This record gives sequence, C-alpha cells and structure tokens, in this order.
Amino acid sequence: MEAITVHTGTTIPLMNNNIDTDQIIPKQFLKNILKIGYGKHLFHDWRFLDDGSPDPSFILNHPERQGATVLISGENFGCGSSREHAAWALKDWGFKIIIAGSYSDIFFMNCTKNGVLPIILPLDARKKIATISPEEKITVDLPQQFVECNGEKFNFKIDSTWKQKFINGTDDIDITLNYSDKISKFENSMPSFS
Repeated sequence: MEAITVHTGTTIPLMNNNIDTDQIIPKQFLKNILKIGYGKHLFHDWRFLDDGSPDPSFILNHPERQGATVLISGENFGCGSSREHAAWALKDWGFKIIIAGSYSDIFFMNCTKNGVLPIILPLDARKKIATISPEEKITVDLPQQFVECNGEKFNFKIDSTWKQKFINGTDDIDITLNYSDKISKFENSMPSFS
C-alpha cells in the first residue's frame, strides 16, 4: 500500500448525499478480479451521455478538474452493495483521499484496505473546501490529523491502527509477513501426516 503522510492536491466536489456503490461503479463493469482498470468506468452513468460521449456538465469531465486527488462529498458515501470495486475505481481514477460526512461501514473498510484514506468532516468544513477553485490545493496532514484549506485547519479523527497503516504504507498482508519466521517455525513444528 502506498504511504500517505502529508498530501497536497486539488479537489473535486461532488456534494450529493447517499452516493451508492452502484453509482460509483455500475454492476456491468464488475468483470474481473484485478484492482485496476475500473477508473475509466467511475461514475459511468453520470459521466457519459446515452450516446457514450462524455457529459460536459459532469464535474469529473471538466478539463480543469483533471488530476484531482481529493474527492469532497456528502453524507453516507459508499452506501448500497458491499462491492470492493468501488474503492478500486476511485483509486484507479487517481483519488487518494475522500472527505465526506459519513460512510457506509463496509465501504469505509474497503477504502482503508485498498489505500484510499476516508476522512470524516462536518458539513461546514466540507462546504468551505468544496468552494475553492479547481487550481487551488488543500493539504491533508495525517500525522497531525487536519485538513488545511486557505489557511484554515479542520481536525479529523482516525483510528490509530489505520493511521499507522497509512503512514507506514502497510496493509494486513505486510503486517502478517512481519511474522513469517514465527509462522514458518510453527508450521515446521507440526507433525507430518503423509
């Protein structure tokens, strides 16, 4: 997992409430088990017109928003089905951080396990961040647990275990591999049944 300590980037505000995983990545695109290749289908039904051309009114299609790494959204982000592909699609698009008012529990965990940092901020803070211009950047300081926008800092909470995993760039598999010597020793101590 890629480490996140202090991240500075541009934003995309998509302030809808109850954005579900079928809106994030529609079911017809869930055709492989790889974690890549889903970004091109992110928010498909909103990004594209019926003829398949990009909808110029949708914010992810705005030229000045390309390369944004922080998504600002509403309440209950990632609700609906538990598809892990939603986190994969957001990451594959290029989002490193999502700032919302609340999350579906399963989606929140899918993000943390796939290297997308989910942050919870109150509505007034998100409204301020959502109004900045496309070229303005915000800074997320994970060690100090704040988001800085236009000189104003908004503090957020995060579980200390997940905080350390993001800062160190480690996932559950990395942590398990730290015990590989002990695991091997245990396996070698087991009787053979051949």
